Amino acid sequence: MNKELHFAIIGCGRIAQRHAQHIHNIGKLVAVCDIVETKAIDLAKQYNANPYSSIDGLLQENTAIDVVAICTPNGLHAQHTIKALHAGCHVVCEKPMAISTVDCMAMIAASKNVNKHLFIVKQNRFNPPVVAVKSAIDNGVLGKIFSFQLNCFWNRDEQYYKDGWRGTNALDGGTLFTQFSHFIDLLYWMLGDVKQAQVFTKNFAHQNCIEFEDTGIINLMLESGAIGNINYTVNSYEKNMEGSLTIFGEHGSIKIGGEYLNTLEYAHVKNFSFGELPKGNEANNYGAYKGSMSNHNKIYENVVAVLNNTATISTSAFEGMKTVEIIEKIYQQKNSSQ
Repeated sequence: MNKELHFAIIGCGRIAQRHAQHIHNIGKLVAVCDIVETKAIDLAKQYNANPYSSIDGLLQENTAIDVVAICTPNGLHAQHTIKALHAGCHVVCEKPMAISTVDCMAMIAASKNVNKHLFIVKQNRFNPPVVAVKSAIDNGVLGKIFSFQLNCFWNRDEQYYKDGWRGTNALDGGTLFTQFSHFIDLLYWMLGDVKQAQVFTKNFAHQNCIEFEDTGIINLMLESGAIGNINYTVNSYEKNMEGSLTIFGEHGSIKIGGEYLNTLEYAHVKNFSFGELPKGNEANNYGAYKGSMSNHNKIYENVVAVLNNTATISTSAFEGMKTVEIIEKIYQQKNSSQ
């Protein structure tokens, strides 16, 4: 391809700012869309783009768009992705890919039918400790994986959920979808698929603002035979405290920690050293709260490389669907046990 790529963004909330910044570095942002017209206008002004309040209007009037970034609420990802694909655009879809496996399958089918790429944003795969540990596992350095512990201790107060869609089953989907799907993705990517789940969840502190759990403990058996659990909450007092994955293997014990899986807290491995790892990017800072690591530059570098036929997609649509499938399995088990 090797031409300047033209991009559009659908959904002009907080994460759209991150997308726009990195699009600007590798191509041209030509159009943005949000049902709140002022949001579209404000973002468009920053990048000399055209604002729209209608997706159909954006796609009909901008036929030279190469890639559309979907930054709308979770429950709308599928319909917006499929609409952009049918308009002849490649798509970068924010996490989670969708909030049902059925929707994910429809997205994948649409991508194949029109022969366009579907990129799923899973930027924590680019965290330096994650990259290093993934390589070590793939190369058999840890030997057989016995067990794991995934901790996600964040804070989301009532104010966070007051923008209309967050906290709803229809558009948010659940705490594992919005806050912790990156963690589920890394668990699947590094250790494999889930075979069995035992689930305990409660809503302790958000009864007036969300329709699902704010805390959960999940015991898992993986297809590999490894066992472990996920301990998660958005009730960490005042701020995010920990995002970590600890792995115990035949030849070593490793903990990727920090607040956002961004530091190698310890690694004791037989005849192996990770050495000094490169410094990663900072966490996404949204003012009142912080999110996962700001590696969207890596996502867009991958988009350019794939469209120029020099790389493969860093997170495939199938892998995006597997995260959704695992979360669905967990929530179905939760519902069946209540």
